Amino acid sequence: MNSIITSAVLGVIMMFSGIFLKKNSSIVLLAILAMVALLAMAILEMSGFHFFPVETHDMLYFDVFGMFFNCIAFAATLAFFLLSGRDIAAIGHNPGEYFALIFFVLCGISIASSFNSLLMLFIGIEIFSIPLYILTGSDKRNLKSNEASLKYFLMGAFSTGIMLLGIAFLYGASATGSFFLEDLGIGKNAGSPMMMTGLILLMVSMAFKVSAAPFHFWTPDVYDGAPTVVTSFMATIVKAGAFIAFIRLFKDAFGDLKHNWQIFIAILTFFTLFIGNITAVFQQSVKRMLAYSSIAQVGFMLFSILGLNVMAQEGILLYIAVYSLATIGLFAILTRMKDFSFQAFNGLARQYPVAAFSATIFLLSLAGIPLTGGFMAKYYMIASVMETGNFFWLVVFALLCAAVSVYYYFKVIQAMYFKEGPSQELELSPAFNVLLISLALLIILLGVFPELLIDRLHIIYI
Repeated sequence: MNSIITSAVLGVIMMFSGIFLKKNSSIVLLAILAMVALLAMAILEMSGFHFFPVETHDMLYFDVFGMFFNCIAFAATLAFFLLSGRDIAAIGHNPGEYFALIFFVLCGISIASSFNSLLMLFIGIEIFSIPLYILTGSDKRNLKSNEASLKYFLMGAFSTGIMLLGIAFLYGASATGSFFLEDLGIGKNAGSPMMMTGLILLMVSMAFKVSAAPFHFWTPDVYDGAPTVVTSFMATIVKAGAFIAFIRLFKDAFGDLKHNWQIFIAILTFFTLFIGNITAVFQQSVKRMLAYSSIAQVGFMLFSILGLNVMAQEGILLYIAVYSLATIGLFAILTRMKDFSFQAFNGLARQYPVAAFSATIFLLSLAGIPLTGGFMAKYYMIASVMETGNFFWLVVFALLCAAVSVYYYFKVIQAMYFKEGPSQELELSPAFNVLLISLALLIILLGVFPELLIDRLHIIYI
């Protein structure tokens, strides 16, 4: 409960910060300090210190998995603020409001990671979706941003309608007329037609939220039209929050019905891997390529739902951590560039070797190259499905898709190190370079010693 209340309060504080702080740098500093405080509160909650004891009537359930995810999400957001706080403040004339919206998004994510009722799932999803509609269209002078915001709002409203319809079916299928997860599918070996209809509708809705194919069609245009710094947040922390809700729903409510719905998740995974990787190959913009590659990354994350075992839980937290850090680092560099084409990266290593080296590590991790965190994350995802003894064909297909992803990620590396290009003037301060190197080294560290992160999941706090 610490994370939910603290993030909401900090959002209100940031909303009124513009009245007292006139400099953008002061607002950014306040946002960073607030993020440090929120992370500290989440860590203390994981350690057993609950500052806000609130009776939730079992509608929220705080376990180590959800609280540890909150810590990872808040740490990634802190890295996002440190790298791109100046760019967030530069979107418009009221930077405090943009930071406030981000804290409200984190409040929704905290609810989505701890819901124990379908009603709280709906509330959590909506709390982090509505501020994103505003952030997507925050660059009011850009028609692409306005278009992206409208498209995101319409698609989000459509998927929310599907979610509510699915919830209604599940409520009707419940023997006791309940929205609680433990009353839905646990203990049942076969789902009734009404239950399976509701389950599939919820699956479709969550596939919209995490941009899994074939429900991904809003993602490239929204990511491309939104301000680049907002895209960075949407493609990482927000997507991770929706995915944790996806896992929690199917693990806690429908774990006993796996044999009924696993084939649907397998089909989603197949199309997500195929469409995400193939379309990324043909993109001419690095920003749009990263949008499609984020869809491909979702394909690997879906393995955790197919597995639903201890390795899947360990792997998804590792995957979220390394994917978020790598993508945030890449977008931080991209935000400081005027041109997002592959040609804009030509010769970047000669002018800005630190940025080029860091970007290389980030791209290698996303491609799943050994000695990076991305390799171990993909290993855990694949191993979690292999442990079940099913879907070997999908594992082979995923490995082939991972090989395809190497092509479009290495196009950027090739441009930076092996092609000549015009000189560019990027505002990369020494502090910015230190942060980039720190993220790159952390990704390598998690690739060599993944237990530094995943072992935290099994520590019992007293």
